[in-house]
Amino acid sequence: MEETLEHGVPELRAVEFWMLNEALRRGWADMKRAPGYSLLFASAYVIIGLILAYVTWVTGKSYWLIFAAVGFPLVGPFAACGFYEVSRCLERGKELDVGFVCTTVARQGRRQLPSLCAVIIMIFLFWFFLAHMIFALFLGLSTMTNVSSSFEVYLTPNGLMMLTVGTLVGAAFALLLFMITVISMPLLHDREVDFVTAMIASFQTVLKNPMPMLFWAVLISVLTFVAMIPAFLGLYLVLPLLGHASWHLYDLISSPEAA
Repeated sequence: MEETLEHGVPELRAVEFWMLNEALRRGWADMKRAPGYSLLFASAYVIIGLILAYVTWVTGKSYWLIFAAVGFPLVGPFAACGFYEVSRCLERGKELDVGFVCTTVARQGRRQLPSLCAVIIMIFLFWFFLAHMIFALFLGLSTMTNVSSSFEVYLTPNGLMMLTVGTLVGAAFALLLFMITVISMPLLHDREVDFVTAMIASFQTVLKNPMPMLFWAVLISVLTFVAMIPAFLGLYLVLPLLGHASWHLYDLISSPEAA
């Protein structure tokens, strides 16, 4: 059954802190109602993370693990589409069917979502390029640059400066990506809107509601970082929660009235 999509950006309501709590509550409820989908979609993200970590380690470029840890969450929105569809089906009282959910997500490839994903990829790749420059600038002449052989290199003045600059630059990239995707991703999944318009709407929403949206960004960053520490396995809990909650936050601010 083909889905019927509305056209255009809906009128977006002001974001309030209670909406964040309500979005998390609804996200947790969706996780409990559809745990199999949480496992399915989170597994893809966890497996990619483990492969990325393994490749950087066996190639002897383990210093990239630091930049990968900062930059890897930038690709998080890719995994969110499956959670969006599950939450939308549950919200509308539709019976969940794995074939329907997966094909609905796959059909996004014929719409505007791939264009936004291309923007995300470009930001991610540019971050890696810039991260390499930062490493070369501060530690390029160091004789010990592999964390598998020594951590002390990062405790030197140059090492600490590299970590500081890299963290600040990575945070700036993450903030930019958050601003252009936090609303645009679920919006493009829900409606027929061109991706540039969706990014502008998302960016403006964050600018108009700086305190709750920045709190939401910090919450996502902290939970994701903590979840990545135990070999990415914490993402099995955090990723579904944030994925479902992100849909409900969009739904709350795009609905004429709040529930």
